[in-house]
Amino acid sequence: MDGAASGPGGQGRPRGPGSLAVRLRHEQDVLARMRGTEDRIADAITAFAGTMQFVYLHAAWFTVWIVCNEGVFGQGAVWDPFPFGLLTMIVSLEAIFLSTFVMVSQNRQAARENIRADLDFETNVRSEVWSIHMGRALGVDPAEVERKVQDVLAENRARLTGSGQSSG
Repeated sequence: MDGAASGPGGQGRPRGPGSLAVRLRHEQDVLARMRGTEDRIADAITAFAGTMQFVYLHAAWFTVWIVCNEGVFGQGAVWDPFPFGLLTMIVSLEAIFLSTFVMVSQNRQAARENIRADLDFETNVRSEVWSIHMGRALGVDPAEVERKVQDVLAENRARLTGSGQSSG
């Protein structure tokens, strides 16, 4: 890997004189360490189950099953006569397993969103700390900047809720 995000834990390393070591953590790196074989299988099954190919495959399968078991090809081809108890059991089991795979994928998605939120928060804290230090180095009063930020935030909240006029 030749980007700044190389090394253990996504720690960046200086690449030459004057370069900065920047700590970059990517959601994909964190998730790759968490994702096992079972997760990949569950994701693949869930991804396929959410396609029209899955729907078409099942429509064809049910059609063939019902046509054969209605005796269209003779009584020798009937293995699950009406009311199709075996088909009902198979479809029920499939629904149980598919719902489990969907829940596993949803749990992973929730974990992914938590990781994103943590990384976003970390990035925001870093940005705020750097901004304060750079502002001080430039002679900017952080308290005055914070007052202005609070004014802008209050104005935006008022616009979002539709209550109040902008203050100026």
